[in-house]
Amino acid sequence: MYRKLLFLLLIAFFAAGCAVGPDYKRPVVDVPQAYRYSNAEGKPDAADSEWWRQFKDPVLDEFIAEALANNMTVKIAAANVERASGILMTTRSVLFPQLSYNGTAERAQISKNNVTQPPTQNPYNNYQAAGGVSWEIDLWGRIRRLTESARASLYATMEARRGIVLSLTAEVASAYIQLRALDEQLAIARDTLKTYQESVRIFELQNKYGQVSGMTVQQARSQYETAASQIPQIEIQIAQTENALSILLGRNPGPVKRGLALAELGMPPVPAGLPSDLLERRPDILQAEQNLIAANAQIGAAKAQFFPRISLTGAAGWSSEDLSNLFLGPSAAWNYAGTITGPIFTGGGLLGQLRQAEAQQKAALYAYQQAIQNAFADTENALISRRKLQEQLAAELKRVAAYKEYARLAGLQYNGGYTPYLTVLDAQQQLFPAELSAIQTSASTFISVVNLYKAMGGGWVAKADELTGTLPAPQETKGQGMQKE
Repeated sequence: MYRKLLFLLLIAFFAAGCAVGPDYKRPVVDVPQAYRYSNAEGKPDAADSEWWRQFKDPVLDEFIAEALANNMTVKIAAANVERASGILMTTRSVLFPQLSYNGTAERAQISKNNVTQPPTQNPYNNYQAAGGVSWEIDLWGRIRRLTESARASLYATMEARRGIVLSLTAEVASAYIQLRALDEQLAIARDTLKTYQESVRIFELQNKYGQVSGMTVQQARSQYETAASQIPQIEIQIAQTENALSILLGRNPGPVKRGLALAELGMPPVPAGLPSDLLERRPDILQAEQNLIAANAQIGAAKAQFFPRISLTGAAGWSSEDLSNLFLGPSAAWNYAGTITGPIFTGGGLLGQLRQAEAQQKAALYAYQQAIQNAFADTENALISRRKLQEQLAAELKRVAAYKEYARLAGLQYNGGYTPYLTVLDAQQQLFPAELSAIQTSASTFISVVNLYKAMGGGWVAKADELTGTLPAPQETKGQGMQKE
């Protein structure tokens, strides 16, 4: 009996070699040879480094480490990875024989009016102890395709978590840079307000003694109130930015500490690379490809349902009316069997499932192609933004210098009686917003580099696993499914 069972198992093992359905092959995509706004001086390996450390601000380094460890979105993504790992474990478990056991102890009485020949003892005892085995032979690869799909879904979930880590570091750096810019704008607004306040005080005294008209006093006062109205707006933005940064760090909303001033921050080198590098570095592209692999495998699983399923079952144990004789030789009992089941008519149910799987594969293919196009656009946008913002910043700094000189000369001419105060007012009114704009453009220049690193992805994301404390990759080699290159 055991030889026959072993023989059937060996036949099943060697027969289960084929898997219906298409094997995955990476789609051919149109990849540009180079970026339109690439920088010849870019650093090739910069995208794989922990780029935020190039800002030389220990507080920012501390914030990013805290965010990677405590951010709730990252923790949710890590939990999703654990869930996907459990689904893979459950799906692939069916590939192996399923072992079970059972035991019963029963005492029953059979009605003498309902049986032709009641047992010799009535009521009677029945004791059983047995072990069982069942195994579905994956002859057409249905379970293997489902396992392939579940494995790809796990990898897609891991890439989704890495994409969140990539975005999180960029968001923390951008929020911190924006906060430091707002701090400087607030300082300029307060200094300007003090200057305007002193002007109002002087003109009120001069008006008291008839040296200037009341119109000049009101002009100075309107200038003061205009600057005063800017301060609450900036303070609101500071509080909102602090709260947003606190949430990114995994804290309750509240104040955050500061490090270097905006002008003291270092500028990370511009990363260099080819558009084709994004296919291997961008987590969203890798996630989309794994979703495509998963959808492709589902087609094979749907096709396999058209073929018969073959299962082997067996059980061995003991059965006895007397517990003391349960494990003696005469109490032994066993059975083994093979079953085959298959569809004949399902009213289009199986065909409908196949068409669903094929449509899902098409959607996943288009999503993969769209993710690649979006990645190219993100990188191009970041490259042109960085270049043009630098040009804009240079022009705005020159404009601030010109307005400062204009205000100085206007003040001298007014004090000498050569020009009305309206000229001084005009110079100061143009200088104040120009200074605020230059600070914002400076922050935007830093943020454009942050966005460039985000757009290019990078190998440093894998290193962040140590900080996030998430699951390592599964023991299987992370491949491309059943792939034909």
